[in-house]
Formats: sequence, structure tokens, C-alpha cells
Amino acid sequence: MDTVISVDGVPIRFPLERWFHIVENHDDLAGYYDDILATVEKPDLVLRGYGASLIAVRNYGHQRHLMVVYRQLAGQDGFIITAYFSRKFDRKNVVWTQH
Repeated sequence: MDTVISVDGVPIRFPLERWFHIVENHDDLAGYYDDILATVEKPDLVLRGYGASLIAVRNYGHQRHLMVVYRQLAGQDGFIITAYFSRKFDRKNVVWTQH
């Protein structure tokens, strides 16, 4: 299990169980383990997700964005839920952007 620090300064865990879930459901992400961690640590922007989740977004060009869904718990712990590629996202949900 690896851990990175989110833009809010919260440690975000990436359990192997979540990695296996991601590659089973999104086989196009099989070679993107390090990219998923880097997206949470240094995203281009962060979106408000469903419930209490957040979505770190990194642009891969040609309308291709790596989306990493994660959750922060009590400001001192968090974990990655899933990841996927998307062509678009709703800019109304942006809660943080890189300056």
C-alpha cells in the first residue's frame, strides 16, 4: 500500500485491494499505478464528487482526463476509491485548481 498527500494535506492511502478493483473494471489503467498516485498528489484540478468524495483530475491531452476518486476522512486519513479515463467533466464542480 502506498500513500500520497492530497492538495488539502491529507494522507491518502492506495490499498492493493483498490488497485485490483481498478484494473479489473478499467483494464485500460493497468499501467497507470504511479499516475494514479501522482494525480491525487499533484492534480490539475479537484472536483466535488458524490457524497463526500473528491475527484482529482489530470489532463492527458486530446480531451482525455485521468479521474481519481478518493475520500478524505476526518482530515487525517483518506483512501483512493477508483480511477478511470473520461473525455469530459462538469467544471461547475471544481473545488480546487492548480495556480
